[in-house]
Amino acid sequence: MPDKESIAIIGAGGHAKVVIGTLQAAGLSAAAVFDDNPSVWNTEILGVPVLGAVNRLAEEGYSRAVIAIGDNATRRRLSVQLRGVEWVSVVHPRTWIHPSVRIGAGTVVFAGVVIQPEARIGNHVILNTGATVDHECIIHDYAHVAPGVHLAGRVEIGEGAFIGIGSSVIQCRKVGAWAVIGAGAAVVRDIPDGVTAVGVPARVLQTGRR
Repeated sequence: MPDKESIAIIGAGGHAKVVIGTLQAAGLSAAAVFDDNPSVWNTEILGVPVLGAVNRLAEEGYSRAVIAIGDNATRRRLSVQLRGVEWVSVVHPRTWIHPSVRIGAGTVVFAGVVIQPEARIGNHVILNTGATVDHECIIHDYAHVAPGVHLAGRVEIGEGAFIGIGSSVIQCRKVGAWAVIGAGAAVVRDIPDGVTAVGVPARVLQTGRR
């Protein structure tokens, strides 16, 4: 049986490698991986064994976990489905985060991230490599801020939104829930819920299905 400090990782894809690497850098006990894809069972990721399907989490005695899956809707589904799990937030030691920042359960913050004063980060959020989050930003549950994204002050990112690699959002703008911002876009006006926006400046490309 795992000890009380052991952390299970849910998901065995590329994103899991970064989560495991972050756990290891932070000195936390990345103990086992669970994934529903049988082809990865009985393998290892960065020395951590893949023990089987996600439904084996409790059977194997793990009560603490982090969801290492990049897809926002899947993280939401699993966080609701897996009751009784203590969701662990993971922060790489090579970040700069002001003490006034609040970070929710199950959120991962990767190397090089900067989070400025009074930002609020929700549950199961991904703040990916080298992203910057300025003062008083609000990032809601299940959002994914991709590598190299820059959010200016007082930006609000809605639940489940995806902010693509290298994109930027100017101050005091809002990106709606489950919206997608394309790579390299510049958001200079509010973006509605559930749409895809691309370009410089970012314009709505299509209406989402959510």
